[in-house]
Amino acid sequence: MSKLKLIRFGAWAAVAALAAAAGVLVYQQATSTNKALIEPLSAIGGPFELVNGDGKTVTDKDFAGKPLAIYFGFTFCPEVCPTTLTEMQGWIEALGPDADRMNFAFVTIDPERDTPDVMRDYVAAFDKRIVPLSGSREQIDAVAKAYRVYAKKVPLDDGDYTMDHSAAVFLMNSDNHFVGTIAYGEDEENALKKLRRLIDNAPKSS
Repeated sequence: MSKLKLIRFGAWAAVAALAAAAGVLVYQQATSTNKALIEPLSAIGGPFELVNGDGKTVTDKDFAGKPLAIYFGFTFCPEVCPTTLTEMQGWIEALGPDADRMNFAFVTIDPERDTPDVMRDYVAAFDKRIVPLSGSREQIDAVAKAYRVYAKKVPLDDGDYTMDHSAAVFLMNSDNHFVGTIAYGEDEENALKKLRRLIDNAPKSS
């Protein structure tokens, strides 16, 4: 097995482990008699400071009061990232007016190439309600560590590089606490159930 394949195998193993843990959360949420979200896992997520597509500072506090669906990827991604953002666009459309009761964000794990303007133009092709977030290498490393995101630069034969990374969408409640994930390629109906559950448990005023 090649080095690249080994790295990718490790990345997908990490994603699978996270998805399995999230699956337990989702099952417990779905079977709760009062339909309340279970106690969130504080080990994933936390404060962060990044930069949006207009070059303005954005922190976790800017998303306070609404649930957040946050995805980590990069604009040079050949398949997984554009597919996930397309799915996110579909969720937003399917939620209709309720989509405004949530926040959606796309964070680059490749800030050297994904400058704020690159992120802005890339995300604009999907939905304007998805907030593009970049920052310095230090800022990106800090938020990736907080969210337990796997991200690794992989050299290519032509001297360029690609990025291996976690592929799940992280779901945070209105207090910015982790409550589960939407796995890459997950059935749309299941994904929407998770999003609607987040919305239903959020403050009505949000």
